[in-house]
Amino acid sequence: SWYNRAGVEYVMGFCTPEEHRRFLDRCPLIEQYIVDGGIQLIKFWLEVSEAEQKKRFESRIEDPLKQWKLSAMDLPSRSKWYEYSRARDMMLQATDTEHAPWHILRSDDKRRARLNCISHLLQLIPYEQIAREEIKLPKRSEKGAYDDTITLEGRRFVPEHF
Repeated sequence: SWYNRAGVEYVMGFCTPEEHRRFLDRCPLIEQYIVDGGIQLIKFWLEVSEAEQKKRFESRIEDPLKQWKLSAMDLPSRSKWYEYSRARDMMLQATDTEHAPWHILRSDDKRRARLNCISHLLQLIPYEQIAREEIKLPKRSEKGAYDDTITLEGRRFVPEHF
């Protein structure tokens, strides 16, 4: 996400405060250009509570099958919860605009979050029912007919286990 400049890059010191400020100043202008070009820009912020983040990290640490989900930034970032929260607040203040608003999605419960996200996304996209012609399956031509199954006898079929 290009919003990394507003969050992880800023909090972890991968960009200067000036680069961070410039991003926050210019981001709404760039998004305005995108929207003016006819693109519907939809932004979701997945909000996770501190307790849920802690639970997810602990699960990833304890379960070898989930450890791949831990990035090099995750554990050092854990101690910077409030810095990330302040960075989020600055980002929302600067970039939550009428032309490109943020939609904040509570995401402690992943299943519910996915369903709420899909439902909201579909509500944001204009949709009109399209009239469709009735479809009829045409009859199969008998021209050139032959037993097209016998020619497959003795071929290598994938075993049907299911």
